[in-house]
Amino acid sequence: MGRKDGVKLKKIHSMHVIMPLIFPNRCDNEAFISERIDLTNITAYLEKKNAGEPVYAYNLFQVIVTAVLKTLTLRPKMNRFISNNTMYMRNELSAAFTVKKIFSDDGAEALARLVITGEETIDDIHQEIYRQVSFCRSDDVDTSTNAMNIVQSLPGFITRFVGKTARALDRWGCLPQFLIGSDPYHSSVVLSNLGSIKLRAGYHHLTNWGTTSVFCTIGEAKKAPFFREDGTVEMKDSVDIGLTIDERIADGYYYSRTVRLLKTLLENPELLERPLNEEVAY
Repeated sequence: MGRKDGVKLKKIHSMHVIMPLIFPNRCDNEAFISERIDLTNITAYLEKKNAGEPVYAYNLFQVIVTAVLKTLTLRPKMNRFISNNTMYMRNELSAAFTVKKIFSDDGAEALARLVITGEETIDDIHQEIYRQVSFCRSDDVDTSTNAMNIVQSLPGFITRFVGKTARALDRWGCLPQFLIGSDPYHSSVVLSNLGSIKLRAGYHHLTNWGTTSVFCTIGEAKKAPFFREDGTVEMKDSVDIGLTIDERIADGYYYSRTVRLLKTLLENPELLERPLNEEVAY
């Protein structure tokens, strides 16, 4: 029986067939990559985009989300996932993140999820993030949070049964579409904007639940040393990004070129004015 969210890949290297059999859990296959990005060009770009004082200002998070989505669009193996020892190509390309309704200890959280076609530019992503954040910070409840609230209200023994059944259905790709479509852990990438809460970027574990093969953490923008070719040091505004990837979906060379593309996009944000599916040199 086929999955609703992906197509089984048949013509793949034998290593990608064997690896899931030897290492069946996603959490056993985490590869962590850390990159520091010079924000000089992004800062100038954001000043230009915000010169007209838009209702919802362009910001660093939107630039990174757009760059990550363009990277995954142009590097399609990053949109693969492994479930039940089998590799699939995801049917859609999506990004998910958590929105804090109020920045306080007791402030509630909501879940946002973007699905793209590949034709979008940074302006489209900016507008969709604005729509999602506005909804999440309203009094409305997103589908995923509403489902969790319902499960929480059930008696304990029923809750445990629901959890066990959901894990089995997830393993076999039989979860209802309304759950898959609202669950961040069934997205191409989950982003965590730790900089918004004054934290450094760092490692974020993968999850055995769901199908997400890529996690991206974004740290707080700050001054950091950059070395010139002559060995001297210059302090520049920077941001650290951490990527946690399921190492079974591709090989190290593919990951290396993927990170190179992401870094190229972030250091040249004007490239994000082009459709996500338009190739760039890197």
